[in-house]
Amino acid sequence: MTLLLTGFAPFGGEELNPSWEAVRRLDGERLGDLPVVAAQLPTAFGAALRVLGELLDRHRPTLVVAVGQAGGRAELSLERIAINVDDARIPDNAGRQPIDEPVVPGGPAAYFSTLPIKAMVHALRAAGFPAAVSQTAGTFVCNHVFYGLQHRLQGTGVRGGFIHIPYLPVQAANQPGAPSMALETLVAGLRLALTCAATTQADLREGGGQLD
Repeated sequence: MTLLLTGFAPFGGEELNPSWEAVRRLDGERLGDLPVVAAQLPTAFGAALRVLGELLDRHRPTLVVAVGQAGGRAELSLERIAINVDDARIPDNAGRQPIDEPVVPGGPAAYFSTLPIKAMVHALRAAGFPAAVSQTAGTFVCNHVFYGLQHRLQGTGVRGGFIHIPYLPVQAANQPGAPSMALETLVAGLRLALTCAATTQADLREGGGQLD
């Protein structure tokens, strides 16, 4: 009975990645009835899924949430859908830059999150955190991991999904106009979202993809 929580290594010339900085601070906590195990994934196509697979085999979690950086976003983004496409605008940390390649050859076009994403957004907003349901996880390594995770979890009964988070203020300082969120806020928001995921089975039936 474990909640596996992952973040990514820095990429694109950055010295840190807010996803790892936030999730590693939740390692060892208990959310709902689930102890949290946090791990870092390489920001590299293929390698990220190999490490994720090893973590799934080792910990056999009942809930898996991957977290990634989304520079330019101002809120916690609960991703709805992962698509079977790798299409990188920049090289990954291994120098790979796939264009229009499948994450899983022959796999379905897409998978939906199995997290209660609307309930999570509702809980976050009620507590004062900016949050929204997102309809795209992009086509870089975040989506690669999200799709690969959902593909691996099919038929297992294990729930999984993906959350994108904004830059940290120190990153945004080098990119005028970019939104950011303090690390303490990110950690608190993730803690609440994950607790909701761990304790909520049926999602809310609220209309509007962004819950506006």
